Amino acid sequence: MAVIAEESIAIPIAGGHHIEADLHVPDEASGLVVFAHGSGSSRFSSRNRAVAASLQQRQLGTLLLDLLTRDEESADVYTRQYRFDIERLATRVVLATDWIRQRPDLERLSIGCFGASTGAAAALVAAAERPSVVRAVVSRGGRPDLAGAALSRVTAPTLLIVGSRDEPVIALNEEAMRQMSGIRVELTIVPGATHLFEEPGTREEVERLAGEWFEDHL
Repeated sequence: MAVIAEESIAIPIAGGHHIEADLHVPDEASGLVVFAHGSGSSRFSSRNRAVAASLQQRQLGTLLLDLLTRDEESADVYTRQYRFDIERLATRVVLATDWIRQRPDLERLSIGCFGASTGAAAALVAAAERPSVVRAVVSRGGRPDLAGAALSRVTAPTLLIVGSRDEPVIALNEEAMRQMSGIRVELTIVPGATHLFEEPGTREEVERLAGEWFEDHL
């Protein structure tokens, strides 16, 4: 499959620092999905990379994003001080979307966000901050409740995917849905799946659901 961009990039943030990301854009891509990983994870998450690969097969570009700098990641391993800092994480997703819009070869692409665990909250806050830019959101095993007051400002169609054996997170997603009135928001429960969707066939179901959602809305 031909590609128009495949590279590792550094996105500038405040204080002269940067965050790292892996960009892959197929030829004739119809959109680009920014991945926001969950707590304690990174752009090298095998689960997110599998979803990204499935989206690329659907002619969608992907940006697998580290939400923390290398120094922050090193500190967070011991202190866990950053993994639930949703404001910090969401700011990084916003910066990534702004970076895409400023790059001539990508500016035409519609942007979506895929968030896992705490990354889902960061993606939703970013969608609220950039309503004219983020066109669709998918949350996998996410904590959308951590987006707080931003939920009521999200305008992008949002798909919430939760495993049937992840009962506490199901309840949190249901509560988040009640705060997202006036837009298209759906909750899909994957039978037999736990929080990380490690059971046979469950990851593939996430890939299918996410792919169809982004194809419909980007």
